[in-house]
Amino acid sequence: MTEVRSRARALVDSPALTYRQRVAALAALAEETLDPPPVSAEAAAALARGLVDDLAEGHAPYRPRYLLPDYARALAQGSSFLDLAPPRDLHEAVGFLLAMYSQVPSITGYPVYLGDVDTLLEPFAASVDDATLRDVLRLMWVVIDRSLPDAFTHANLGPDDTRVGRTVLALERDLLQTVPNLTLRVDPDRTPDGLLLDAVATVFACGKPHFVNHPMMCADLGESYGVVSCYNSLKVGGGSHTLVRLNLAESVRGHAGGVEDWLDTTLPRDVELTAEVMRARITSLVEQSRFFEHSWLAQEGLVSLDRFAAMFGIYGLAEAVNTLVERGGGTERYGLDAEATALGWRVVETVAALVADTPLPYCDGNGGRAFLHSQSGIDSDVGVTAGTRIPIGEEPPLAEHLLAVAPNHRHFASGVSDIVHFDDTVTRNPQAVVDVIRGGLATGMRDVTFNLDSNDFIRITGYLVRKSDLARLAETGVSRHGSDVLAAGSVANSHVTDRVVKRVISSESAPRAAR
Repeated sequence: MTEVRSRARALVDSPALTYRQRVAALAALAEETLDPPPVSAEAAAALARGLVDDLAEGHAPYRPRYLLPDYARALAQGSSFLDLAPPRDLHEAVGFLLAMYSQVPSITGYPVYLGDVDTLLEPFAASVDDATLRDVLRLMWVVIDRSLPDAFTHANLGPDDTRVGRTVLALERDLLQTVPNLTLRVDPDRTPDGLLLDAVATVFACGKPHFVNHPMMCADLGESYGVVSCYNSLKVGGGSHTLVRLNLAESVRGHAGGVEDWLDTTLPRDVELTAEVMRARITSLVEQSRFFEHSWLAQEGLVSLDRFAAMFGIYGLAEAVNTLVERGGGTERYGLDAEATALGWRVVETVAALVADTPLPYCDGNGGRAFLHSQSGIDSDVGVTAGTRIPIGEEPPLAEHLLAVAPNHRHFASGVSDIVHFDDTVTRNPQAVVDVIRGGLATGMRDVTFNLDSNDFIRITGYLVRKSDLARLAETGVSRHGSDVLAAGSVANSHVTDRVVKRVISSESAPRAAR
């Protein structure tokens, strides 16, 4: 207890923490005094060495990592817990959602999902003029940023064109906030180029939204799904109990043989160790903490246990592949050379098959199995590439980049991300970016995300920060957004600002044979 008391005193006295950050840190410290969910000695050793990582979810799971309430149902029926009747107009609907957001838990302490805000609010917008709509939504967007200062908070738009959606994009360009993160769902038959152009102009200004393949998501999760946090896609009315990730690079480092032996022996064992940790955490949440018995969201039918699953994350694919190739005497590299890239596809296919064959409790939202997830990294990752991405600084030209990673995307129903970094000449040809988005999704990408090299926003793993906020954090040691602190670590350790800058040019200007 002496160490705990010392750490608690340091947190209480810290000048670098806001009140909310201090409370969260003290709660996490208290949770550390409890025993974690029990696992075997082998699984505990895998956690200790970094082969398996529970992403610091805490020793005593008491809320799901990601939770996606059915906001449409809440607006229709009202809430006895919140003592709110169903809203009758736009003002009441926005007030209802803001009140509800404040009571939705997640691993971050803030809601990771704000709903499909255009679909939710469009019926209420019909009776107001454009100026009123903009004023009300502006106030909503400002309150979200000020009251939920966490860049993992995420809202969805699309796939259809709406007044609310267009107004949100215009406000994003005006407000230049990092919160909330934003996804535009794209359907080739429903999403017009005009909406995509508007969204691309918004990315030029503030790095948002990213673009998700709506037909692919519906095929995997059904029509009612949401994108939350860092590209994490899950069922509305459900969510994910936990996200535990397997370090593929560490798995290969712990194996003495070659490709075939690793795929046949070590990888299956390591998948099972990861699943063991997941089972322990899921069981603790459902049976010991009994979240679904106590939560008002479950009691009012806004979340349901049978729509929950868990997320099995992988990362370090590039390093795993490159190490295996080197052991075989080769020099090819993942993402740059066909043979190494194909090996990466094979690894992902193997992991996907193993995860699909591994039952987990209380995962009826995916047939009793985890969703496979390409985990997009954390601030402490050093020398290991996020998810199934190509290492930062090694990315090939645009077309080769997309074609190298696209075959992986079909396996990751709960999310995968590959970030393209454009230089600012692309702002002179936004239609070219629309074509890249449509082309990338048509080749099988689940989502397409790009940054602009010249603006104030940096996309870290999946969330955004402003360069100016990081500079202020470095100067003062304090940030209102807790996600800025995580971002500073990613900039230092993962060099996310060093992504290869792409230009969008025609094949006639840069013929393949001349590259």
